[in-house]
Amino acid sequence: MTSLRLLTTLALVFTVADASAEWPHWRGAKFDGISAEEGLLKKWPSDGPKQLWVNQDVGLGYSSYAIVGNTLYTMGSRDVVEYVIAVDVATGKEKWATEVGALLTNNWGNGPRATPTVDGDKIYAMSGKGTLICVNAADGKEVWRVTMDSLGGKVPGWGYTESPLVDGNMVVCTPGGGQGTMAAFDKTTGKKVWQSSDWTDPAQYSSIIPVDHNGARQFIQLTMQSIAGVNSADGKVLWKSAFPGKTAVIPTPIFSNGDVFVAAGYGVGCKMVHVGEGNEVKDLYSNTDMVNHHGGVILHDGHLYGFCDGKGWTCMDFKTGAVKWQEKKALKKGAIHAADGKLYLLEEDSGTVVLIDASPKGWDEHGRFTISPQTTQRSKSGKVWTHPVVSGGKLFLRDQELLLAYDVSGKK
Repeated sequence: MTSLRLLTTLALVFTVADASAEWPHWRGAKFDGISAEEGLLKKWPSDGPKQLWVNQDVGLGYSSYAIVGNTLYTMGSRDVVEYVIAVDVATGKEKWATEVGALLTNNWGNGPRATPTVDGDKIYAMSGKGTLICVNAADGKEVWRVTMDSLGGKVPGWGYTESPLVDGNMVVCTPGGGQGTMAAFDKTTGKKVWQSSDWTDPAQYSSIIPVDHNGARQFIQLTMQSIAGVNSADGKVLWKSAFPGKTAVIPTPIFSNGDVFVAAGYGVGCKMVHVGEGNEVKDLYSNTDMVNHHGGVILHDGHLYGFCDGKGWTCMDFKTGAVKWQEKKALKKGAIHAADGKLYLLEEDSGTVVLIDASPKGWDEHGRFTISPQTTQRSKSGKVWTHPVVSGGKLFLRDQELLLAYDVSGKK
């Protein structure tokens, strides 16, 4: 009996450990950009963590990754076709690749931008031109597909970059346009469930987050004109607040206890609103201390971290918007990820990766290295824009067709 209890306890421990390593969709299990893993390296060797493998052909594009079990899912273009691609996380070898749609061409680099979403035995992915596809996780076989133009959507200037949201029995995305900004589909069949006809902003580049608030499941999204919460049950707008976007709005919204934080580049900056009782919306603050273009913002222990155009890497108080510190010289503009109390920062120009404390006390660095090898196929206008991810003790980085894995597990 004692042995049975011990085996049951060990099984539960391993289940929890395995679950913490998973990264099922864009920004991770809690949509916050923070890995749940612990026991990672607190300091890197002088030449960086050990490189485990390089896959040299995940295709061109800027898609990040979803990682569940022993498989990483990403997207990339080969010739004139965009694919969903499955890769073995232990070896870096490709498992399968499935065609999604025709190639998005763009001066800043061709190919897909979105991250696939894993839900059970299915994968959902959005192509640069707006084809939403569902495939089997095991073999990549297509189950169904739908196009954003069939919903009244128009391809944004830099392509569809949104990562699909799977919530309950639905998969949700943002076609944009006159038929409705947001749309939901039955995740099994692809049949449309609803479209938010009372909200008709064009699609931008942010991804939807799901929250439970004021007695309803809400889907929160950011466009050039608005921040809004939509009722998951019927697609009706529950609340909306004006947002002064310019050129493009990209970072994913952040939600905490009724507060919604959004940010954008092109001089716009950030805004915080509170969604109170009855879904009444109140502006809390707005400033230009977090002009975040597309590298993302992370909320960690009551503080926001991200890169601010013109001012450098920034730590802000979430509740007040007050700046705690800014660092402009140590590292240029880039993307952010968090794990085990540390921030993983990726500079877009050089491919330099830096490890610092996630602390409001200041910039405290614990190692850096530069991605190697780097692509020779990147557009002259493109940079290293794929966000880093830590999962299963590995740091995953990408530069176009090159996918790289590093050991940051802290295990000897």
